[in-house]
Amino acid sequence: MRAWAVRTPGPMATRPLRLEERPSPVPGERQVQVEVEVCGVCRTDLHLAEGDLAPRRPGVVPGHEVVGRVSALGPGCDRFAVGDRVGVAWLAGTCGSCRFCRSDRENLCLEPRFTGWDVDGGFAEVLVADERYCYVLPDAFPDEQAAPLLCAGIIGYRALRRTELPAGGSLGIYGFGASAHLTAQVALSEGARVHVLTRSPDARELATRLGVASVGGAVDPPPEPLDGAILFAPVGDLVPPALAALDRGGTLAVAGIHLTDIPPLDYQRHLFEERTLRSVTANTREDGRALLELAARIPLEVAVVPYPFDRADEALADLAADRVTGVAVLRVNEG
Repeated sequence: MRAWAVRTPGPMATRPLRLEERPSPVPGERQVQVEVEVCGVCRTDLHLAEGDLAPRRPGVVPGHEVVGRVSALGPGCDRFAVGDRVGVAWLAGTCGSCRFCRSDRENLCLEPRFTGWDVDGGFAEVLVADERYCYVLPDAFPDEQAAPLLCAGIIGYRALRRTELPAGGSLGIYGFGASAHLTAQVALSEGARVHVLTRSPDARELATRLGVASVGGAVDPPPEPLDGAILFAPVGDLVPPALAALDRGGTLAVAGIHLTDIPPLDYQRHLFEERTLRSVTANTREDGRALLELAARIPLEVAVVPYPFDRADEALADLAADRVTGVAVLRVNEG
């Protein structure tokens, strides 16, 4: 099989990804072998390729928004049959026994494993995954539109819940890429007034078409105090203006796994009056199931930009240069 591997992390201009020939992986206990149809391209994949996230092992294959068909079953499998369509997401496994797993907070597991970081992901023609962490996908979404739901959708959903946005409240979204355009639709469907703050003209156009209340520049003040906000852009400099835009009691959730350094905060302006700054760490499987059910019910519009499999490095380079509006998706074995 063919697979893209991270050999020497660095800027995309240095070509940190290499296309390789490898043996197809064989499923182990409770694992399914999956022939990958499509795989979404996430900013986390970019952080891994460029070295913002240190690879957990050499030659790891990125990709954790995977849609494919089960091609073989390992011992003990009972959830899926050969030929079933499945989704493989970021959370690849947890210990199941630590204090966080035992209290329904498996996203904080002390020994987690992640697809495309600890185990090989979907920038490959074939992968293996623990069937207990795979998802049944809504029939309403074709493969290309289903793939982004598996990370961009799920992490945005968790970030939205972390803001504790009141019913009918005002939500600020800083950065408007893959995850943000899905999260905005969830918030709108629940009656929120959504204000998008982004530097990208194309992203502002997409946000306007989706029906948000306002669009503005990344550091512009929104037209009303915010009950909650989500920072999707991995830019620490945006934390102070986002906090300053919050109303009393508002919460800013930082959705990314990587963030540049946050400048000094002024207590009175940014945190006093019970404003809250909180991070978002991975997700639980329940988050995933809830988002997929909600996505089909709304239903979400998923904006994708498809790339052939042999141009995965180009897709990441375009993401690094902010040339992707929506979600880049690799067509691997789709046909």
